[in-house]
Amino acid sequence: MARFLFVVPPLVGHVNPAVGVAAGLAARGHEVAWAGHEELLWQLAGPDALVFSCGLPAGAGERPAGLKGPAALRYLWEGFLVPLADAMAPGVAAAIEAFAPHVVVADQQALAGGLLAEARGLPWVTSATTSAELVDPLSGMPKVAEWVESLLDGLRTRIAGGRGTADPRFSPHGVLAFTTRELLGPAAVPPQVRLVGPALGARPSTTDFPWEWLDPAVPTVLVSLGTANTEAGAGFLAAAAEAFARLDARAVLADPGGVLAAVPPNVLVRPRVPQLALLSRVAAVLCHAGHNTVCEALWHGLPLVVAPIRDDQPIVAAQVVTAGAGIRLRFARPDADRIAEAVGKVLREPSYRRAAEAVGESFRAAGGSAAAAGQLEQLALESLARPRP
Repeated sequence: MARFLFVVPPLVGHVNPAVGVAAGLAARGHEVAWAGHEELLWQLAGPDALVFSCGLPAGAGERPAGLKGPAALRYLWEGFLVPLADAMAPGVAAAIEAFAPHVVVADQQALAGGLLAEARGLPWVTSATTSAELVDPLSGMPKVAEWVESLLDGLRTRIAGGRGTADPRFSPHGVLAFTTRELLGPAAVPPQVRLVGPALGARPSTTDFPWEWLDPAVPTVLVSLGTANTEAGAGFLAAAAEAFARLDARAVLADPGGVLAAVPPNVLVRPRVPQLALLSRVAAVLCHAGHNTVCEALWHGLPLVVAPIRDDQPIVAAQVVTAGAGIRLRFARPDADRIAEAVGKVLREPSYRRAAEAVGESFRAAGGSAAAAGQLEQLALESLARPRP
């Protein structure tokens, strides 16, 4: 039996895949612990999860509106990733000391995990919950890549005593990427990347849902912009609700911020939805091209209409379109007519569903949680066979 420490940021879309992998390891008889935001982890991993609490930077999640291009990248690193690593480092160090893991599994956006594991000579694996970093978006911007490296060097000096040389986003011991070639496309990826497909596991129910509202005779579409886009998405959600007044379909619309007022009678608005359970009952998904939502939809063979907002979402949206599994819309200028046209098209034309089903088949063939757990178990066995320094 081995011990695995998962280090995750306070982001639902980054925790959920790790929960599936952790469940796979626990089913094999291994011990699992977490380092991160305790309330979120107890919500998503379950109230019995062993959690080592980590701090959050001041103003975490308070992203300025309207950031694009270089400004968005600068904020991501200087306003979120680096401050988060500094804030999490004491908690991660305490978790490593108390739990003594054989392997650390560190999310790409929880930089403290990889830096501290390497500094302590522990084998560690990167959890890549989005494929955006895998295709090297900075390859054509050497000055930006140098700037990012300087930020990582500063972090390594502050929290790891300057020990180590590896990029915490790409562990030399392995990178678990929750996608497949059928979605990622032909882009070259680092040799240590393992394409395991989405890690979908049992997810604790956190909300009630009126299942009787669904009508099997009428197609239903899930509309969601994720949990971090409440303010930015108000206009788009309003246009989406209006679009369904023109469609012979129903919509379940996730509105965590309560930004919507009156909606057509064929639209059900809920602050939260049981997404995985709901995906088996709907006919399509309209979303922001968040990697987890896209992969969960494709796992169920559902065509997509995607309106990317920022960060990795344009890359994921392009992958959906290239795979033939959906239609892309502009998020910044929501138009009810165009939304209705796109949703109607993916519901009517079978090619989108066929492409989505093909990607979903590739996901299941890749192994998901079981494949990822197997990779981690093998690394732990190798670690246990070596004498500890």
